[in-house]
Amino acid sequence: MIDFRKVIRSFGFAGQGILDLFRFENNAKVHLLVAVLVLAGGFWLRLTPIEWTIILTQIGLVWAAEAFNTAIEKLCDFVSPGIHPQIKAIKDLSSGAVLILVIAAILVGMLIFGTHLFNEYLSLSDRLKPWFPVPFDSTLA
Repeated sequence: MIDFRKVIRSFGFAGQGILDLFRFENNAKVHLLVAVLVLAGGFWLRLTPIEWTIILTQIGLVWAAEAFNTAIEKLCDFVSPGIHPQIKAIKDLSSGAVLILVIAAILVGMLIFGTHLFNEYLSLSDRLKPWFPVPFDSTLA
């Protein structure tokens, strides 16, 4: 039988972990700020549902990676409060994993947002045609 009180308590602990991540961890705050900007850009560019799915997945993956990285770093600090070369290697690998995911998310964002921005540029150049006294070819722009 499932003990729903334990399940609810577990969700409470997880929620507290998420709050602590964004309240105390500087890099998580940076990821949160970038996510807000990406979401605003997505609304402005009117992303498709598939594009939203991809963008939200990337945001979730980066946040989860940052949470794992923070947990690993805190565990390392607890186990070995002093400086130790193996602990340094563990922390570097953990933060490197976050960086790999962030780079992948940036590339995905560039593909999605870049396509929309390029299309916006082309539609803007089409609207500017009447202002140009000479023939204007938007395919050359």
